[in-house]
Amino acid sequence: MRTASEALEHFATAVDREKLGVYGVHFRVGTDTASRRWRSDDRENIYSLSKGVCALAVGIAIDEGLISLDSTVGDCLPGLATGTGADQVTLRQLLSMTSGIDFRWFGHQPAPWPDLAAEMLSHPVVAGRFQYSDASTYVAMRMLGSRVGDVRDWLLPRLFEPLGIDNPQWHRCPLGWILGGTGLELRTEEIARIGDLLLDRGHWQGRPLVDPTWIDEMHTSFIATGNPPPMDRYALATWAGPGDAWRLEGRYGQFVIVNGDSVTTITAHEEDAVDRIAALAVESTS
Repeated sequence: MRTASEALEHFATAVDREKLGVYGVHFRVGTDTASRRWRSDDRENIYSLSKGVCALAVGIAIDEGLISLDSTVGDCLPGLATGTGADQVTLRQLLSMTSGIDFRWFGHQPAPWPDLAAEMLSHPVVAGRFQYSDASTYVAMRMLGSRVGDVRDWLLPRLFEPLGIDNPQWHRCPLGWILGGTGLELRTEEIARIGDLLLDRGHWQGRPLVDPTWIDEMHTSFIATGNPPPMDRYALATWAGPGDAWRLEGRYGQFVIVNGDSVTTITAHEEDAVDRIAALAVESTS
């Protein structure tokens, strides 16, 4: 395995040669680190990488005894009218995109309904198949919010402040709830701290923030999605691959990729070669 500096050199050379739209990258291999920027380290929408932070929030809440993966929509959101079977959809199913509710919505699309959660849950459960949607994570965070209040504010002393992430902003729906599956704005360097937390199984600089078994659960309960690689297996907000690695991934090339004892954090705006960026990160740390 390369050192962090060697990984960076390999990655940066390819990014420049292939003209990939990378904003910044941070490598950690063991305890060795190296980083490079192609533009200023501004806070950017990390898109679906936000789902990983939602999963961490759920893990913390489970550890505090506030909710479980078996908690249902009916348990947490009893005031919402639901389609057939939707009241029995669990938090696990929402986080793993297997609710069986045939409803897709993403944060860049209009939301013409008074309540996004109510709209999704008004549809019946039709099958247990995989269907990726920001709406699933949004409903999951509404369920968590029923137990903790504002999820972003609840996370401040439990996750963001210990990681030194000051006052992060998270896009919200008209009702005031965080979008959950998208819309969290962070810098590359701030995301890298979340990467360290994943690599160190829930510990940050020796301090436990998330139960290690929850970190393991996030990337060991993979299910087949029916899609071709590298989108063929999904767990709790994480994707399998490339190769033996596992990753958080957001639109346009936002990544946290754990590969053995290394973690690579990337922010980008790449519309044509996102998979190449992920493959290159794993190649660089192998």
